[in-house]
Amino acid sequence: MTSVKTLWRLCGAHGVVPGLLVVPDWHGRAPVEGHAAFVDWVRERASEGAEIFLHGERHDEVGLPRRWRDEIRAIGRTAREGEFLTLDYAAARDRIERSLERLRAVGLEPVGFVPPAWLARPETHLAVRDAGLAVSEDDARLFVHACGLTLESPVLRWSARGALRAHASAVQERMRWALQRRARIVRIALHPSDLDHRAVVASIERAMSAWLSLRSPATYASLWS
Repeated sequence: MTSVKTLWRLCGAHGVVPGLLVVPDWHGRAPVEGHAAFVDWVRERASEGAEIFLHGERHDEVGLPRRWRDEIRAIGRTAREGEFLTLDYAAARDRIERSLERLRAVGLEPVGFVPPAWLARPETHLAVRDAGLAVSEDDARLFVHACGLTLESPVLRWSARGALRAHASAVQERMRWALQRRARIVRIALHPSDLDHRAVVASIERAMSAWLSLRSPATYASLWS
């Protein structure tokens, strides 16, 4: 929770009200119903303009065997944290519906869905649409179900899982600045673990300043309203 609050303050220092991705039961051991202080904090941030996103039911892949094609898709992207990587429409819809019910029961109303590690089959985005959410995304596109649009959108993200990955993330951020800074819509994704390495923290600060010098922050709702 401390890291989440630190990232919130970092965004605020740059004039950004970030979206918040919420997992109803992290790894099956942190049910949202049992963490009132966390829920209250998220509700308060929502009252300040933060958009809430469902981010899986439990985030990890426990009990979900991968096929060889799934292994290829996940190479270098996640340490068994791609919950929706292997799910078909029915399984994805079930998890989304259960998770929405749990979040709404504690007073949180998601506007969209982001699959863990941005890994999901196309059927998942159909399940999101059919569940009534306005938007979902992968690491290259936004699926704006509220108005039937698909928008190209690169996403900046980092990994602090070891020094090599941290420094590689910083290099990738500079490459995206060189190659994609003219993109119409750019997303910046921050994770609490990003604060675990100084190179990543410095890269995030640099990226926030650089990208925001070219454009103004916007809400997801502005895509369909």
